[in-house]
Amino acid sequence: MASLLAGPPRVVNIGLESFARDLAASGAAAVQVDWTPPAGGRPELLSALASLQNDSVENANRAALERILGADPVLVDVRRAGELIPALDAARLVLHAGPPIEWERMCGPMKGAVCGAIVFEGWAGDLAAAEKLAAGGGVQLAPNHHYGAVGPMTGITTRSMPLVAVENRAFGNRALCTLNEGLGKVMRFGGNDAEVLARLAWLRDEFGPLLGAALRIHEVPLNPLIARGLAMGDEMHQRNVACTSLLLRALAPSMARVSHGSALEGALAFIAGNDQFFLNVGMAMGKSIMDPVNGVAGSSLVSAMSRNGTDFGIRVAALGDTWFTAPVEMPQGMYFPGFSAADANPDMGDSTILETVGLGAFSMAAAPAVAGFVGAGGFQDALGYSRSMGEIAAGRNPRWAIPALEFAGAPTGIDIRRVMETGIAPAINTGIAHRRAGVGQVGAGIARAPLACFERALLALAAHAR
Repeated sequence: MASLLAGPPRVVNIGLESFARDLAASGAAAVQVDWTPPAGGRPELLSALASLQNDSVENANRAALERILGADPVLVDVRRAGELIPALDAARLVLHAGPPIEWERMCGPMKGAVCGAIVFEGWAGDLAAAEKLAAGGGVQLAPNHHYGAVGPMTGITTRSMPLVAVENRAFGNRALCTLNEGLGKVMRFGGNDAEVLARLAWLRDEFGPLLGAALRIHEVPLNPLIARGLAMGDEMHQRNVACTSLLLRALAPSMARVSHGSALEGALAFIAGNDQFFLNVGMAMGKSIMDPVNGVAGSSLVSAMSRNGTDFGIRVAALGDTWFTAPVEMPQGMYFPGFSAADANPDMGDSTILETVGLGAFSMAAAPAVAGFVGAGGFQDALGYSRSMGEIAAGRNPRWAIPALEFAGAPTGIDIRRVMETGIAPAINTGIAHRRAGVGQVGAGIARAPLACFERALLALAAHAR
């Protein structure tokens, strides 16, 4: 005590920052602690949090985390969507990203992609007729997640499109995703003109069957590939340079066994020229890992996050297939020349399954170059994102080590209780689509999951536990 009183005052200020500024102006050393009450101090949320702080929830979360960490995802096939999802052959069904949404509430690029898919499937002769068909209820609309699938950005999936299949060998489940079309004006960003449809036709008729045949000769285990990708600077959401290259190296010999000449040359060139090719494989992997978590009784871990350009939705393990939604937020980021925030659509896509499993913004420390690309700062900012996400995660994945974090594993397993305790919303690395249909990608940035989703989920989980 004597030593404490002998020196000048040193102050730790918790609360209003103006107190610390006044002390500093008077020459006193003051450290400001950025603190807010858990759950914003709202009594109903605090009561729900208190009711979920018990051994039962902790044990359930350990069981859920063990399922995540014990996953063994393997890329096994590429086949036509209707073969893998029979419901697509049974009706005019269009699957989309995010939680459920009606045609009237869809954003511009989502509507544009739906119309493009309708023309692609031959259900309408042109985009105007496709829009009339969709608006009149002539097609069914449903989330990818309801059919064991995911899709980036608009996430449109229809019967003729080739899907990658990832099997989680530890639990015997499969998850699906469309093939990555490339960059720029593509259907996932709302593109729907003749060029976009011609590329989809090539994927359907040539590339997809070739890749499927190659995978049936040589499957690709994904855990070790992800580990190497993290060590080489990928975070698997906005940067997939390393994983795309590693996948190409793994597939090239078997591709050469099933094809030759210009078809093989075109397929190899397509993968080599598309740094984001692995994104869709990674998404199917994430879905295959997280689906066995859905339904773990008592667990407060998030089993899915997704957005459709209008709503953001989450699922919680203990609450099964129920969606907890809130209005989706605008991404903050960098724009391509000639575009600005005024052109941007709110965030969308099923690709948040990557953050759900601990990649993307949760592993940004592995890919500091991404921080600059999405307008999030530099190396220290990238470290900060991963450390911050670690505060809301139930654990770390030792298989996916991040060198810049002293080889600590990727933070894994978003706990809705920790989100509410800390007020830290999950960060998401994302592409930015133009708000009008047909334009395509206009930038990349960072988005946040709306805290309102987690508030609603927390209250529902507390009521379910009673």
